[in-house]
Amino acid sequence: MARRGTKKRIALFVGELIILLLLIGGLFVYGQINSRLNQIDGEELGNVEMNVVTSEKMTGYQNIALFGVDSRGEGSDMAVNNSDTIIIASINNDTKAVKLVSVYRDTLLNVGNDSYQKANSAYMAGGASQAVSMLNTNLDLQIQDYVTVDMSALVKVIDLLGGLTIEMTADEVVHMNNYCVETSEITGQDYTRIEPEVAGVYELNGVQATSYARIRYTAGLDFERTERQRLILQKLVQKAKKSSLGTLSSIMDEVFPLVKTSLSKSQIFDMGAGMLSYSFDETCGFPYEHTEKDIEGRGSVVLPVTLDTNVKELHKFLFKDDNYSPSDVVVHRSAKIGELGGVEAPAESSSAEKESVHETEMDSTTPESDYSEDYQETSDPVETQEYSDSYTDDSGSDYTDTSYGDGYDSSQEPYSGETYQDDGSGAQAQDGQSW
Repeated sequence: MARRGTKKRIALFVGELIILLLLIGGLFVYGQINSRLNQIDGEELGNVEMNVVTSEKMTGYQNIALFGVDSRGEGSDMAVNNSDTIIIASINNDTKAVKLVSVYRDTLLNVGNDSYQKANSAYMAGGASQAVSMLNTNLDLQIQDYVTVDMSALVKVIDLLGGLTIEMTADEVVHMNNYCVETSEITGQDYTRIEPEVAGVYELNGVQATSYARIRYTAGLDFERTERQRLILQKLVQKAKKSSLGTLSSIMDEVFPLVKTSLSKSQIFDMGAGMLSYSFDETCGFPYEHTEKDIEGRGSVVLPVTLDTNVKELHKFLFKDDNYSPSDVVVHRSAKIGELGGVEAPAESSSAEKESVHETEMDSTTPESDYSEDYQETSDPVETQEYSDSYTDDSGSDYTDTSYGDGYDSSQEPYSGETYQDDGSGAQAQDGQSW
């Protein structure tokens, strides 16, 4: 009996020791991750605007804005660059399904201060807070968090994961090789040129895969570029799920210092711990129905046809809301965009301009001056820097991107809606056409 009791006590001791070691190991891992999370540039959002929406379908989702900025050049500051990649990541908290929506950077929207410009200029004018407000108020969303990275972060993540396998057309190989030159210069990382330039499946390193995501001079132009960007994100997640703790630790060490986000450490830790449960299966671009047009003072823009009908489709895609009715704010802006672009609006939108402030709902964080009895939305262009980025494809179709709104001077006072003119000092952000 005594020997049996001794064996029982030894078994209990061994079991307790194992549990203790597991707890210590877990605390050690948490401590390691927690210390690395401190390297992230945490930056809370300011006063983010939201429309008042009544849809119950939106509950149960966490929506995060992902911004990719062009930070080329020494001393560049991510806060004053265009967000040439704008992606909405919508997470279903129950199923862990993640849907990705790319907002085309040249989409004509109200970017803040009642000014209608390309969507990507909002980030330059007012940083992440204004960019998130732009998404919320034009698309009837309630985003409260964001993540911002630049090209260097993406290159490092891909390299640390061992590269990505991508199938490319011959045209994509040619353009990727061309983009690699600048991507390598900006990030300081090496690559090997692919030759011969023929279609095939390739193993791409960070510079190459990032350059692939930058391509916009094939059929489909910027629209297909956003598809490539979403494909890269999907493949990154798939590979990260299979990576070792050592690889993930290296990524945290190398990449976290390059990230800006409003997410808390506990939120990031929880999302990382549940990474294996997330699925990135459905993606799309916004606006669904659109046309392209050159508008004086704004350049070549993407016009939603129309904004309110596109917002309906967006809510159907993200939240499975087949009967969503856009807010009065979206209806009003839809009519304004149609007026600026010469796009005929449907009957329910054509009367939007006659609505008074009493019929327009905005969250309490919205400045009263934006929606007053004599509500006026200006068409004055925000800070602009003229340049021409023209391209003629094999079919003879011309694509021109001019009057790009990227002349914001970080040394000036916060943007107040007035037009900023270059004083010739050269203290301007670089053009943001890279992503």
